[in-house]
Amino acid sequence: MMGSDKENNATSKEDNHADHDASPDALNKVVKHRNHEKQSTSTTLGLDMSMHDDDFQDDDEKNHGHVRNQSWGRGIVDDYKQTIGTHWKAEMINFNFKTIAVSFFLFFAAVAPAITFGAIYAKVTHNWIGAIEMIAATAWCGIFYALFGGMPIMINGGTGPVLAFAGVLYKLSKSLDVPFLTFNAWVGLWVTLYMFIAAFFDLNKFMKYATRFTDEVFALLISAIFIIDALGSPFSPVGVYHYFAESHKSHDNYEMEEDYSYVATALLSLVLTLGTTGVAFKLRSFKFSPFCCNSGIRSSITDFAVTAAILLFSVLDKVIFKGVKTETLNVPDSFSPSFNCCTASCESFFPDDCPEVEPFGRRPWVVDLSDLNGKNWVPLMAALPAILAFILVFLDDGITWHLINHKSHKLKHGVAYNYDTLVIGLMIGVNSMLGLPWLVAATVRSLNHLHALGKKNKLGKFVRVQETRLTNFIVHALVLASIFALPVIKLIPVPVLYGVFLFMGIASLGTNQFWGRVTMFFMQSSKHPIEPYTEHVKTSRMHLYTCIQLILFLILYFVKSFKTISIAFPIIIAACIPIRVYVLPKIFSEEELIMLDAEDSAIEEWKVQNGYNNNDKVDNKEDKGSIELLETTL
Repeated sequence: MMGSDKENNATSKEDNHADHDASPDALNKVVKHRNHEKQSTSTTLGLDMSMHDDDFQDDDEKNHGHVRNQSWGRGIVDDYKQTIGTHWKAEMINFNFKTIAVSFFLFFAAVAPAITFGAIYAKVTHNWIGAIEMIAATAWCGIFYALFGGMPIMINGGTGPVLAFAGVLYKLSKSLDVPFLTFNAWVGLWVTLYMFIAAFFDLNKFMKYATRFTDEVFALLISAIFIIDALGSPFSPVGVYHYFAESHKSHDNYEMEEDYSYVATALLSLVLTLGTTGVAFKLRSFKFSPFCCNSGIRSSITDFAVTAAILLFSVLDKVIFKGVKTETLNVPDSFSPSFNCCTASCESFFPDDCPEVEPFGRRPWVVDLSDLNGKNWVPLMAALPAILAFILVFLDDGITWHLINHKSHKLKHGVAYNYDTLVIGLMIGVNSMLGLPWLVAATVRSLNHLHALGKKNKLGKFVRVQETRLTNFIVHALVLASIFALPVIKLIPVPVLYGVFLFMGIASLGTNQFWGRVTMFFMQSSKHPIEPYTEHVKTSRMHLYTCIQLILFLILYFVKSFKTISIAFPIIIAACIPIRVYVLPKIFSEEELIMLDAEDSAIEEWKVQNGYNNNDKVDNKEDKGSIELLETTL
C-alpha cells in the first residue's frame, strides 16, 4: 500500500520523462539563479544555507574549470594561490591530539597495503618492482605531497587498477623484447607529459561531467575491493576465507610441525579479522556514548579506535594464542632494490633463474633509458599505452578529488585540481626513472582520512574538518621510518590488517548514496529513508537507475579482476561519463535525474521553483508515522 502511494506521488511528474534534456549542464541550470534568490530562499525554507558555504561551492566549481574561462596555465597558478599560497602555514601548525590518533591509524592503513601491494607487484613484474620499491614510493611521495600538494586530505598510494596495468606493461615489454623497467619508464614519462598538458590546458574542466553517478560507482568499486579482499577474493588467494584451505601458502612454513593445525589458524584469523573491525567500529561510536567521564575522553577513544583495535588483537594473537601460528607480513630483510641480478647484465633474477651461482648484486636504482635492446622506436611507441595509463590516473585522481571535495564535507581551504595534476604527474615521472610504482589518489584511504579528521553530529553529518598537512606528513614519515624497522612491522598479524581493510571499506560506504539505494532493494518501500529520490521519484524508477549503476559496477569489477582484459579498465571508467550524459537523459526525466544525481543545492532550488517547502519532509514523516501506527493498531 505504501509503495503504491509513493509511486502515485511521482506519477504526474514522470509521464514526459523522455522529452527533457537532463545532461549535467542542464542540471546546472537549476543552480544559476541561486545567488539572486539566496536570501529569500533561506527565509522561505528556513534552511541552513550559509553564504560562506555556497560561496565555497561556487569557488570549487570555478577552480576546476566548471564555469571559469581563463588563459592556458592560469588554473595552475590560481590553484596554488588559493591553497598553498593561502593556507599552507595554518595547515602546518594546527597540531593537536587528533593529529596523533589519525596519523597512527593511517600509518597502518598505508604501510600494510604498501607491503602487500609490493608483494603482488613482485609477482606480476618478475621482481623488478617489489615491496621495497612500494614502501619507498609511498614514503617519499607522501611526504612530498604533504608539503607541496594542493589538497592534503588526499592520500597517495598503490591501487588495484594501476597494479593490473603494470602487469600488462610487463607482458607487453616481454613481447617487445625490451627490458621492463626501461619500457615502464618511457610509458611513465609520457604519462607525465600528458598530465602536464592536462594541467596546463585545464582538462579537469571535463570532470564536471563525472557527476554523482560516476563518482559513486567508482567509490563503491574501491570500497568493495577492500571488503572482498579482506574477507576472501574469488580471483586470488587473498582474504581470511582462504586460510580455511589447507593448500594456502601461509600454511607451508609450518606443515612439518606436528602440532600445527591449519583449522585452528583459520579460526583464530577469522576472530582477529572480525574482532579488529568490530572493536574499531564500537570504539569509533564511543563519542556519543553516555559512558566515561567527559566528552574529551570519549573523543580521544573515538580518535584512537583503529589503533587501539590493532594493538589489542595483535597482543591477543602474540600473547594469549601464541601457540597458534598466524600469517605475518612478508617484509624484506634490508632496504635495497628487489631485483637481485645473476650477472652484470642484470637480465635474470637470483635465485629463480640461477640458483647454482652467486648473485652479482642488486639492480641500479636509476633506470637506463637507452637500454632498448636495439629497438630505438620503443620510446615513441610507448606513447600509445601511456594514453590508457593517463586516462586511468587522470580519472582515478579526479573522481577521488571530486568525492573528497563534496560540499557536504565542509572543506574550506579550496581545491587544486590543475596544480595537483601537475604534482602527481611529476611524481609519476620520478618514480618511473627510479623503477618505483606509480602512485595515485587512493580513494578509500583518502575518504577514511577525511572522515577521521572530521567532526560529525549524531546523524553522521559533517560539522567541520580539521584541514591539516601534518597527518599526511607524519603518516609517511612513519612509513619512511618503517624501512629501518621492518622486523617490528612483521609483528602485526596479517588477519589484523585484513580487519583494518574491512573497517576502511565498510566505513567508506556510509556516505555513498548508490550503496544506500542498493540496500533499498531489500527494504519495504514504506520504510525507505526520507530522501529526495524516495519522495519525488517512483520506487521502480529509482531501482532502474540503481540497476544501471550496478551493472557498470559489476563490469568494472570483473574487468579489473581478469588480467587478460584488465587493460580495458580505464576505458570502462571513462565510458560511465558518456552513458550519464547521453544515455540516461533518454531514460529518465530531468526531475528524476535532479533528485538522483544533482547536488543538494540544486535539489533545494528545484523545490523552491516548484512550490515545495521545508515542511513537506516533516509532513511526510508524520504521515508515515500515522499510517504505521494505524497499521500496527489494525
